[in-house]
Amino acid sequence: MRSMFIYGIAYFALVFGIGFLLGTLRVLVLVPAFGERYAELSELPLMLIAIYFSARLLLRKLPITPNIRYLYAGVLALLLLLVFEFTVVLNLRDMSLQQYFSSRDPVSGAAYVFSLLIYMLMPYILATRAK
Repeated sequence: MRSMFIYGIAYFALVFGIGFLLGTLRVLVLVPAFGERYAELSELPLMLIAIYFSARLLLRKLPITPNIRYLYAGVLALLLLLVFEFTVVLNLRDMSLQQYFSSRDPVSGAAYVFSLLIYMLMPYILATRAK
């Protein structure tokens, strides 16, 4: 059980760290050049790659049994990401939750929600494929 929590926290930290770096690059370089929608959609494939390799690395370094616990670790990582985003990030951007959702582009916002689902499921998907 303890290893599941460690995996979830480490997975969150790895993916969030990469996302923070890519997000900074997106805001400073891509948004001014291409606009919010295309900048976010351009960042998405890189984040999916980061999600895959982070889950794979941790699968090797922090094995968990049974495999269903990888799903729980993914849920924990997703919850940490959402709590962090809805508290720290929104406070830094001085936005309310309502402003955040109303400011999201419908296309890139839908892609973002899909990527969150992939983020949550990736450890479990890789664990079940490895067996």
